[in-house]
Amino acid sequence: MSSTTTLPTGPLTIGGLALDVPVVLAPMAGITNTAFRRLCREFGAGLYVSEMITSRALVERTPESMRLITHHESETPRSIQLYGVDPKTVSEAVTMLVAEDRADHIDLNFGCPVPKVTRKGGGAALPWKSGLFRDIVEGAVRAAGDKPLTIKMRKGIDADHLTYLEAGRIAEGAGVAAVALHARTASEFYSGEADWSAIAKLKETVTSVPVLGNGDIWSAEDALRMVAETGCDGVVVGRGCLGRPWLFGDLAAAFRGESQSFHPSLGQVAQTFRRHAELLTEFFDSEERGCRDIRKHVAWYFKGYPVGGDLRARLATVESLAQLDELLGTLDWSMPYPGEGAEGPRGRAGTPKKPALPEGWLDSQELAGHDRVTLVDAELDTSGG
Repeated sequence: MSSTTTLPTGPLTIGGLALDVPVVLAPMAGITNTAFRRLCREFGAGLYVSEMITSRALVERTPESMRLITHHESETPRSIQLYGVDPKTVSEAVTMLVAEDRADHIDLNFGCPVPKVTRKGGGAALPWKSGLFRDIVEGAVRAAGDKPLTIKMRKGIDADHLTYLEAGRIAEGAGVAAVALHARTASEFYSGEADWSAIAKLKETVTSVPVLGNGDIWSAEDALRMVAETGCDGVVVGRGCLGRPWLFGDLAAAFRGESQSFHPSLGQVAQTFRRHAELLTEFFDSEERGCRDIRKHVAWYFKGYPVGGDLRARLATVESLAQLDELLGTLDWSMPYPGEGAEGPRGRAGTPKKPALPEGWLDSQELAGHDRVTLVDAELDTSGG
């Protein structure tokens, strides 16, 4: 597609949901909790999706699952992603969310490549069983009623077992409001480069609802290029926003046709990092837990900035907000944005590997008796990520 392609600058409509900009925050386990979603929302518009919640745990109302689906009053629209392998349980979870008015948008995860998920037939492994996939999606759409229900998936299990085009057709036929594709297979994990041509193929295949592209969006320029090259209707941003919640401000500006780009000083990064820790403390209702959780964000926030190894190590073991303030106070807040060193890929890419799958999973796309036994164990965790 040529660079002269008209880019979407208006709202993205997903069912009855109108988004000011065609940008979605990808669900990330342990990352996209209320605290991070609120922080990202402070920088720019978009659809901010929860962590992946296991449908069975939600139906059973486990304390952790109920906490994870709770939105702050400032969050609108409210978006929740569910993971499940049983059509009945997924439908029950969707029914609960709708009946109790806990979400304005529901997404189903068929893209998680984590071994503990795929080895039980869930996540990116599930669309291979096309009948099961159809039953889950059709049941969930019925249960959602007027609430927009979408799916997020990968290209397939590996290069020899691609599922995304068939899954896209099934989902479209089932009445989903949009389809999102992470343009990698499960075997690729997050390695190499995303295959944006697959997004273009899906867009050609699914024509009646929006197609969203995901994979290797590290900047607003990447997002515009993905839309121009693939024709997709919007973008889903995951690892690119780790330690960079201001990316959503850049994205909103870019889709409005503006050239704004936020280049934070070290002081601005420190302030945002502190704000994140504060929101985590509120989310966990515990300063100790909030400070423990912010530790994993240290490397992402300070990527490329002149922050010494000793200070980084101390930030990564911080135990209180007062201690955090003391450590951040030792930084030279006037240090300017370091340029390219702060940009680009972040998060663990991993390496290509043979996906962990249930025994005999690839023998047939039909669901066998022994598969059903495996699937029973797939919904025991609160969060599949």
